[in-house]
Amino acid sequence: MLAWSTWPESTPQVEPSTSLASRFIRRITMGGRLLRFFPSAGIAIILADLTYNLTLSATPSIQTEDTIVLLAAVSFLVYGFVPERFARERDFVLLFFLLLNSILVVPLLAARLFYADFERSVDVYSWVALAPETGAMLNLLGVANQVHTVAGSTAPGLTFTPQHLAAPVTVVISTACSGIYSFGIFASAFAAFVLTEYNRLSPRIWLLLGLGFLTAYAANVLRMVMIVLVAYYTDTEQTDLQNMLLAHSYAGWLIFVGWIALFWAIVFKILPREPVKSTLKSDSQVDRPPEVVCRICSYGLTPLIPAKRCECGAYYHRRCIAAVERCPSCQRPWALASPAAP
Repeated sequence: MLAWSTWPESTPQVEPSTSLASRFIRRITMGGRLLRFFPSAGIAIILADLTYNLTLSATPSIQTEDTIVLLAAVSFLVYGFVPERFARERDFVLLFFLLLNSILVVPLLAARLFYADFERSVDVYSWVALAPETGAMLNLLGVANQVHTVAGSTAPGLTFTPQHLAAPVTVVISTACSGIYSFGIFASAFAAFVLTEYNRLSPRIWLLLGLGFLTAYAANVLRMVMIVLVAYYTDTEQTDLQNMLLAHSYAGWLIFVGWIALFWAIVFKILPREPVKSTLKSDSQVDRPPEVVCRICSYGLTPLIPAKRCECGAYYHRRCIAAVERCPSCQRPWALASPAAP
């Protein structure tokens, strides 16, 4: 109710930008007419998430998915209060959280609804797109392994025997450890960036978008391979798999950050810079009087440099006309010239 009562009356419903993001938002809000309902939508999302936690979830604590949902709700609440000059940033944040929920939250809820189990850990991604590929890559590197089910878990297990250990080791690849969150963050950020910064999707952008998703997935598989390799080559009876646990905690983020930095550097080098058109005037577009310049040297006149103005309207620096007797523009003698106004 507070958000509704303080909603700005001057909420822009005109076309502020021609970016893909602004056009998409205008379309889903019926030309901006539904923007006033964004605070209500944000409050409804917050109440729905809290109700879900209290009634359907085994614990009311805020989990990763709850955080993603609540951040999306906040983006709805504050959208109309962001000044129009920050329209691109505002649209990016809104689209980022909408896409993040579409990738990480909506499929999870749909799967839990399908299984009629709202506590179910859905590990389809690990089974289909991570564990088999990790196992195949390790086999190519000479690390024998087996992907199999694990009693008491819906996630796949990957069993291998480190060089310095006699007993085999099983790594359970659950959803929380699968790297799907880092992939979702990248995919949402990159898609929101493209929609916000460009007016159309060229073939080059489509290609880079596909390569971005593919390499993000490859980096995720590489993370799992590195974790297993660290344990396979370095862990002993004395380390008790501590090296693998360290790699599990830090290797993923190090690989992800390194890869994302390289990818964005390539993006800014390859993608054509296409300025988003806006009805708001930038500093360079604000109407200003034309600069007065000397007709001889073409440099601007300033109060610090003495100048003269001829009756024809031409201006000259005094030092520039010192060697001539007449105005170069109209050939009038300098006796008809007057001091330039400050």
